Amino acid sequence: MSDRAGARLPGGFPARRFLREYWQRKPLLLRAALPDLGELLPADELAGLALEPEVESRIVLEKGRRPWELRRGPFTEDDFARLPKSRWTLLVQAVDQWIPDALAVRARFDFLPGWRFDDIMVSYATDGGGVGPHFDYYDVFLIQASGRRRWRIGQHCDASTPLRRDAELRILEQFETQEEYVLEPGDMLYVPPGVAHWGIAEGECMTWSVGFRAPSHAEMVQEIAAQIADSIPEDRRFADAGKVYPADGRIPAHAIAEVRKALDSLRADDAVLSDWLGRYMSARKYPELDIAPRRVPAGGMRAIVAAGRGVERHPASRFAWVDGEPASLFVDGECLPCPAALAGILCSGETLGAAVLRPWLRKKASLLLLDTLLVRGALQRD
Repeated sequence: MSDRAGARLPGGFPARRFLREYWQRKPLLLRAALPDLGELLPADELAGLALEPEVESRIVLEKGRRPWELRRGPFTEDDFARLPKSRWTLLVQAVDQWIPDALAVRARFDFLPGWRFDDIMVSYATDGGGVGPHFDYYDVFLIQASGRRRWRIGQHCDASTPLRRDAELRILEQFETQEEYVLEPGDMLYVPPGVAHWGIAEGECMTWSVGFRAPSHAEMVQEIAAQIADSIPEDRRFADAGKVYPADGRIPAHAIAEVRKALDSLRADDAVLSDWLGRYMSARKYPELDIAPRRVPAGGMRAIVAAGRGVERHPASRFAWVDGEPASLFVDGECLPCPAALAGILCSGETLGAAVLRPWLRKKASLLLLDTLLVRGALQRD
């Protein structure tokens, strides 16, 4: 993860200690880590986002038509008017793509690589509201923005942990409370993958969830194998010339060895693996949304820099890179050749101001790359 000396979590906790002792190992509670978060997105504005068709939103009712009923947006004002007074929760995904102020919150977690970031989800809950006892397969930082929420931390879970069959959500059949905290505005709780947790609102409250994704082994094996298989010629087939088979139709050891030989040929080198990982981890959360600008300034990046302006990364875009000559820059699931120094600038949290960009405009290939990212919308005028 981050090797920046002195990097700290919100609230001042040393990043190196966190990564060494807590990351993907055990929960951590930090008091007063991000105060004044509630001012960035009031509850009525969050509800307004849930009315928009391009925004992913959900409502969870503890006691609806079935236990832990799940409703999917977009919603209408009448949908909200018909809700009960308590025990329901509104969840809105990827708020960082819709609310500019949320980017400042995302930047507070730059001690983790940007390509591991998933999104910021914001929830509003009425008294007693929550999404039930559950566990996630990703890392999450739960930040109390307003009100109070009681968090119960439970047992470690995995794919074999029993879930309730009568609920649409992945609700645990059994929950074993091991720790319990009440979060006040500004408090933050880190929960690693596989750790059961259960948040219950004490009165109305809002919670921000900063999530970090990781592909499952099944996804990695399936997708990498498919990528390699596309390059294997059709005439590469199961071969058994000169072999003798048992008369009783039994599959012999030499046939299994032939299959093993075919699988061994699927072993990918580092170039294939890095290409897949870069494309996968830089893929946008909602690739169907068009982020290309309606109009690019005449003169492109040169005109922007000449005016003393810079650019910023589009909130929906994802950047990652792998070292090499040239380096491989991954943007929104695509690989582009790029000088290593420029790739590091584009993928870091560094401000992309005119002074930073100007030296790269003197190089034709770098200018073309920057103009390409500008036209596609991955970079936009600040």
